[in-house]
Amino acid sequence: MSIEEVKLPDVGGESVLIIEVSVKAGDSVKEDDAIIVVETEKASMDIPAPTAGTIESLLVKAGDKISEGMIICTLKSADSEKVEKVETKEVEKAQEVQVEKTEAPVTPVKVEEKVATKQTTSITEVKLPDVGGESVLVIEVSVKVGDNVDADDAILVVETEKASMDIPAPVSGTIESISIKAGDKISEGTVICTLKSTEFVEVAKEETKVVETPKVEEKASIKELKVTTEPTVVFKNTGKVYASPSVRRMAREYGVDLTLVKGSSEKNRIVKEDIRLFIKQQLSAPAVTSANTSSIGFASNLPELKEIDFSKFGEIETVELSRIQKISGPSLHRNYLAIPHVTQFDESDITALEEFRNAQNEVLTKKKADYKISPLVFALKAVAKALQIHPIFNSSLSTDGQSIIYKKYINIAVAVDTPNGLVVPVIKDVDKKGIEQLSIELKEISLKARDGKLKLEDIQGACFTISSLGGIGGTSFTPIINAPEVAILGISKSQMKPVWNGEQFEPKLMLPLSLSYDHRVIDGANGARFSTTLCELLSDIRLLLI
Repeated sequence: MSIEEVKLPDVGGESVLIIEVSVKAGDSVKEDDAIIVVETEKASMDIPAPTAGTIESLLVKAGDKISEGMIICTLKSADSEKVEKVETKEVEKAQEVQVEKTEAPVTPVKVEEKVATKQTTSITEVKLPDVGGESVLVIEVSVKVGDNVDADDAILVVETEKASMDIPAPVSGTIESISIKAGDKISEGTVICTLKSTEFVEVAKEETKVVETPKVEEKASIKELKVTTEPTVVFKNTGKVYASPSVRRMAREYGVDLTLVKGSSEKNRIVKEDIRLFIKQQLSAPAVTSANTSSIGFASNLPELKEIDFSKFGEIETVELSRIQKISGPSLHRNYLAIPHVTQFDESDITALEEFRNAQNEVLTKKKADYKISPLVFALKAVAKALQIHPIFNSSLSTDGQSIIYKKYINIAVAVDTPNGLVVPVIKDVDKKGIEQLSIELKEISLKARDGKLKLEDIQGACFTISSLGGIGGTSFTPIINAPEVAILGISKSQMKPVWNGEQFEPKLMLPLSLSYDHRVIDGANGARFSTTLCELLSDIRLLLI
């Protein structure tokens, strides 16, 4: 019997939140069927089954936070099921062997048993995996003691600085005990629960001699296979919750513990109306956790803020932070404190660029094309060219801080504002693509981001990030670097300005640029050179062809 452990693939070195478990133990799945739905700081996505088969056990549950390499479930492949059936039939045939006895002595017959299986029970301590060296908040416990889970079934849902995610069961089994509850803060290595799992292993072949006696017809039966069960450990668990990602999002926004909500839909599935009814009946106050400066991964030695009763000075209203703010806040805090930022401000004359872009869009309109060329496309091409000219910006600092890792590929992330918050999809190989192709890709990936349909490959592998606020406004800002990248470009709203040409002032469309870079890797001179190169490329797009 072939049992495959389905593990979480690479999701960019971050832990992710399981927002829905799409299968249960015993379900048959096809290759690429969704097993769980996870949510990173950038998007929500399905984790598919690698092969067709049957879910043996789920090791995770909705609300768990998991990271790369963690076991989501165990899967008995379809091929192994066929083999198992064939072996079972052979064993049954061997057990039905009949030996006719005669009066004359008969030479003893040896009957070989087929390979048997031995049932072994073990207790596994399920611990919180690496989630970036930080503590996480348990926002939901998806199981209860006595529940049967499959490998990769969600056990709990946790929330990091970047996203909420499910922590899966590493193997199939029964929840024996649960060591945490919703509202707890836990860190890597913390025991979540104990899981009793059963596996079948092959045992050695046995031979049974059958001696025949005269004139007696008997059935010689094969010795019955003995199954031994080893002691197991007991763990506690909380009840499973069946709810869609939108319902879970609503519950988190209102601070509702879904394990306390009774589902009214099929299979006790919770719908939004159930949450509204629960809130009307009894709304538990959301768990309040104070900010901990140690969560950024190093000692900041900052004095703690004292609790202040602002109501003494006038009327106040307290509103809980949004999920995106809770997730992204600690990450931004860490990057801001851990990386010595320098921001270079500059302006580029994009008068000619805009004239060309508007002319091309008129042509596309006449052709009834389903896309437009945005200024961001030219920024992508200009940044790609600048990264080739200044490769230090296309690098990362090693974790020990002793070397620089240069990248030979150019993938650029673009911040996209969506109804669910800011996501940062990645456009690959920008240097190898033209304006038309980039325009189409930018449109497609922006739509996927807004619809929450980004896949893992859509958010991984960025070398550099562009954050454009030009469509909103502002003259400049200081974008925070997204580690392990070493720089980020901020684009503000372009303005018509009088520019001196040596003889007179001319009206020019000027684009404000804000380049933040890691001063450990890039010095001020290189920062100014990169910014100057970028301005030149945007001012004369013919340089992009050289």
